[in-house]
Amino acid sequence: MPRADSAAAAVSAAPTPLLVRLRGLRPSLSPAEDRVAEQVLADARAAAALTISELAVAANTSETTVLRFCKRLGLPGYPQLRLALAEESAQPRVSAAKTSDISAKDTIDDIIAKVAFVDASAVEETAQQLDRQALAAAAAAIAGAKRVDIYGVAASATVGIDLQQKLHRIGLMAYTWNDPHIALTSATLLAPKDVAIGISHSGTTKETIEALEAAAKRGATTIAITNFPVSRIAAIADLVLTTAARETSLRSGATASRIAALTVVDCLYIAVAQRHLKRARKAVEETRDAVSGHHLL
Repeated sequence: MPRADSAAAAVSAAPTPLLVRLRGLRPSLSPAEDRVAEQVLADARAAAALTISELAVAANTSETTVLRFCKRLGLPGYPQLRLALAEESAQPRVSAAKTSDISAKDTIDDIIAKVAFVDASAVEETAQQLDRQALAAAAAAIAGAKRVDIYGVAASATVGIDLQQKLHRIGLMAYTWNDPHIALTSATLLAPKDVAIGISHSGTTKETIEALEAAAKRGATTIAITNFPVSRIAAIADLVLTTAARETSLRSGATASRIAALTVVDCLYIAVAQRHLKRARKAVEETRDAVSGHHLL
C-alpha cells in the first residue's frame, strides 16, 4: 500500500467534530447504542444537559450502554461526552441542522435555504475530517498508476464519471464502470501497478464491493470513497477517504452525499495534478483548445 510522502504526512487534519464522527459510526452501533445516538443527534444541546441516567431513560437503555457508547466515540467517559456536546451545540451549524429537513409548509425560499445549508455543511465537514495522509497516499498511487478503474452505481456513478473525466483530462488512463458485469471483468484484468476506486455512500453497495474485492485480488491498490469509515467497503480498501454528509428524508443518498463525494474527488484530482503540475497544466490547456471551437459565441 502506498504511503504519503513525509511532507504530506506531517499535515494533520483538524479534529473531526464529534457529531460528524457519530454519524459515520451509526451503522456499526448496536440497536441500544443507536438509540443513544438518535437522542444525541436530535438535539445535542438538550442531550448535554442530561445526566447519564436521564439520557439512558430517554434512549430506553441502560447507563452501561451509554458508557459503551462513549467508548465507541473514543471518549473516556460520560463527562467528556457532555462537554463535547456542549461545545458543539454552541456552533450555529449544529443548531440550524435541527430544522434542515423539508416540511409541507416550506416556501421556495425555505427549500433553497435548507438545501444550501445541508450542501454547504457537507462540503465544510467533509473537508474538516478528510484524512490528509490517506489523501496524499491515494494521490501518489493514482499519479503513478498505469491504469485507474472507478466503480460506482446509481448516484455514486455520477461521481465516478466526474473523477474519470478529470483524471483523463490530465493524461491518466482512467475508466469508470457502472455496469456490475463490466466492472468485474475490468477489475479481473488489473495488475499490481493499477489503482481501483470504489465509490459508495453507504459502504454496503454489493456491486461496488465485489468489483473492489476483485481488483484487490489482482494486487491493485484499492481506494474507497464512503460516508461510513466502519463499513464493508472501508474494510477491504487499502485507503479510505470519508465524506461527512447528513442526508434527510427526501434527500437520502442523492444530494448532500453527492456533493460531499464530489468534494473528495476534487481534492483528490488536484492532489494528483500537483504531483506533475507542469504536465497537468499543459494537458488542461491542450484539451481546452481542442474543444474551444465547439463553444457558441
